Amino acid sequence: MANLKGLFKDTAIYGLSSIIGRFLNYLLVPLYTHYMPTQSGDYGISTNIYAYTALILTLLTFGMETTLFRFANDGPSLQGRAEGESWPDRVFSTGFALIATLTAVFLFGIFGFITPIADKLGYAEHHNYLLMMAVVVAMDALQALPFSYLRFQKRPIRFATLKLLFIFFNICLNVLFFVILHKTSVFYVFALNLACTSLISVLFIPELFKIQWHFDWGLLKRMLSYSWPILILGIAGNLNQVADKIMFPLVYPDKADANVQLGIYGGCVKIAMIMAMITQAFRYAYEPIVFAKAKDKDSTEYYAVAMKYFLIFTLLAFLCVMGYIDILQLILGKGYREGMAVVPIVMVAEIMMGVYFNLSFWYKLIDKTIYGAWFSLTGCLVLLAVNYFFIPQYSYMACAWGGVAGYGTAMVLSYIVGQVKNPIPYPMKSIMVYVLMTALFYAVMHFTREWHLALRLLINTLLILLFCAHVYWHEIRKK
Repeated sequence: MANLKGLFKDTAIYGLSSIIGRFLNYLLVPLYTHYMPTQSGDYGISTNIYAYTALILTLLTFGMETTLFRFANDGPSLQGRAEGESWPDRVFSTGFALIATLTAVFLFGIFGFITPIADKLGYAEHHNYLLMMAVVVAMDALQALPFSYLRFQKRPIRFATLKLLFIFFNICLNVLFFVILHKTSVFYVFALNLACTSLISVLFIPELFKIQWHFDWGLLKRMLSYSWPILILGIAGNLNQVADKIMFPLVYPDKADANVQLGIYGGCVKIAMIMAMITQAFRYAYEPIVFAKAKDKDSTEYYAVAMKYFLIFTLLAFLCVMGYIDILQLILGKGYREGMAVVPIVMVAEIMMGVYFNLSFWYKLIDKTIYGAWFSLTGCLVLLAVNYFFIPQYSYMACAWGGVAGYGTAMVLSYIVGQVKNPIPYPMKSIMVYVLMTALFYAVMHFTREWHLALRLLINTLLILLFCAHVYWHEIRKK
């Protein structure tokens, strides 16, 4: 139980920084959706380019974040270290050297071939958008492993401070330029991101000077053999999140209207991202503990309980968002609210993604990450197919359902194969009770959507409190 308490403590710190950060970032959503009109398509451009950068970031980090936890914890079993040398530092510096090399090659390619790249992506007149974001994603890649090392070192305060500083600086600059100076072009979205990312990169320099730098070719080979399936897993998983935003302008039949519709979808998805926030906070705290606890006798029981509590929290978040969706939609400018129907669908997809993340540890712990690659690739192919065939007819609603189809496929495959290869006794009966309860309560919320707002909010609040009471009676009271 000590480890489980540690998980809750670290999740609270990571989650608090993530919640505060996401909340502050939400301030940018009304800012952008009010100052960048729907018909300008600027918010759609921002959504599209950020989707590309997320995918590129996955390529540049090459799965080294998870690989760091795997190898840094195995130091005592590996030979060849100098006396007094920090084995985690050796793992970190070897992984960082790989990322730095990939980043340098990426920047050379972008700056050397910017004209054909911009023409191909539809930004022939806006090379500067792509160049700025190329530098941003390069710096994000170089920050990724230092942030993971802070998690390995159990330094959530330092981690949260740097994350929140970026967000605070970013919001202040955006308010200055958009509200005070009335600079409402998407150009400033990218330029301000570049400034803020540069600040955090500078603040990481003291951390890098504390590292005992040592590059190890033999270690790199072992790390690459472990990380390349994670890279494929990451690419496929990332495509599940951003492929719709990349594909939409390419397959939507009305090219002039594509960025407008993508902007509406991108704005509404922001409201659903509370689920991604919870999943990310849980992952930051959970991933280091999983590898550290792998050899404990009660590890499988711990993983099973952690899965149940993760689902409870995410289902409660779903009900809260759906219960107060009439208030939350005010975050968006009026022109963007027509896409609110995607919110519950995207949230369900994010829950499935979180479950899949929890299920993924069975193959990571037995060094069979290739399974994750196959599961994610299969889910990704399903998502791509749904988007390709249905976006032309159903617009961004196809994007939302594509996420459910893709994550659902990967989740089911991982569970079925995992229970054969490395079974974990998940409390499925208890989990299904919470899932069915959530579905029932959401159905009631949906049925009363035409009722008076005050009455709806009262009913929805009572349903949420009833869910919390069930959690207290069955999970907390008996402890």
